[in-house]
Amino acid sequence: MPSATATATSVSTTAATPAPSDSPVDMFAPVRVGAVEAANRFVMAPMTRSRALEGNVPNPLAAAYYVQRASAGLIVTEGTQVSPQGVGYIRTPGIHSAEQVAAWRGITDAVHRAGGKIFAQLWHVGRVSHPDFHGGALPVAPSAIGFEAKVFTPEGMKPTVTPRALALDELPDIVAQFRHGAEQAKAAGFDGVEIHGANGYLLDQFTRDGSNQRTDAYGGSIANRVRLPLEVTQAVVDVWGADRVGYRISPHVPFNGMTDSDPRATFAALTTGLSALGLAYLHVIDPATTAERISPQLRPLFSGAYIVNGGFTAASAAEAITSGAADMVSFGTAFIANPDLPQRFRTGAPLSAPSQATFYQGEEKGYIDYPAVA
Repeated sequence: MPSATATATSVSTTAATPAPSDSPVDMFAPVRVGAVEAANRFVMAPMTRSRALEGNVPNPLAAAYYVQRASAGLIVTEGTQVSPQGVGYIRTPGIHSAEQVAAWRGITDAVHRAGGKIFAQLWHVGRVSHPDFHGGALPVAPSAIGFEAKVFTPEGMKPTVTPRALALDELPDIVAQFRHGAEQAKAAGFDGVEIHGANGYLLDQFTRDGSNQRTDAYGGSIANRVRLPLEVTQAVVDVWGADRVGYRISPHVPFNGMTDSDPRATFAALTTGLSALGLAYLHVIDPATTAERISPQLRPLFSGAYIVNGGFTAASAAEAITSGAADMVSFGTAFIANPDLPQRFRTGAPLSAPSQATFYQGEEKGYIDYPAVA
């Protein structure tokens, strides 16, 4: 489990605002990200935890989980499906029904009372699914190209299947699903939304040529392959305003069978298109240990705040911020086991190790029982 043709607005005016000149620009310096004032440069990365209830309704335990981590400058929730078609994992929350919205409202209210900022990650898994989730219907994708993996369905682990290619006249509905998810996230009281364009899910599938072999206006050239991601982003911007919308990408990540013949050119084009829409931030999974990182090339192409993710330590995160390579750094499993991660970095306290056995399901265990430093 896990974890350009849209009408462009003026070039972003939502770039991250640095701390005053007499304040050190370090992990603990405040930063403005679009319309959001973040207290520090820590981002809690979106992470699937598989604890939702029947109907993909968020578990009430999630309020405690996110409140415990509200000292992050920004929390991005686990992926939230924008429609039933977007489901691909058991017990993952949605953001498309009234019951889901009501449950999320309790969570956002609790985070705000704790002084935190929280964005919903809008998610459609595309081909990373199984007919068991869809009444026997095939998962959808840009092209009928499968990949070899196992999917955890309500009936147990099963191999993936070859998806059904979306017809051209179905693509406006994909845009509408994300628009509806954005509207529901606003009703749920979030501070903004992040569009999930990473890790081999639907928008990433359209972006990369290993999974997109369409011959119409949404496939072939790079401009065609980034068309749907940009149309989705424009629809979400129309709901929220650009200064409360982020987008996540993973140029190097092969997860879920992803490949691209020229990721530098592909993601440079997507980044340029996203920047033209004036987004609050770009969230880039580009591990600090990757030999040929793409992030340094993309950084100057994006005019909003720039968030990096992928194996960062206290030292490498601090260097990314002080050097200007990023405005914020997101942490995944470190936040699972260390709900007070910013305080631990500040004081040099040792980090607790996460238990992989409780990453998914498990209710309270491995979810809200990690202690803060005394």
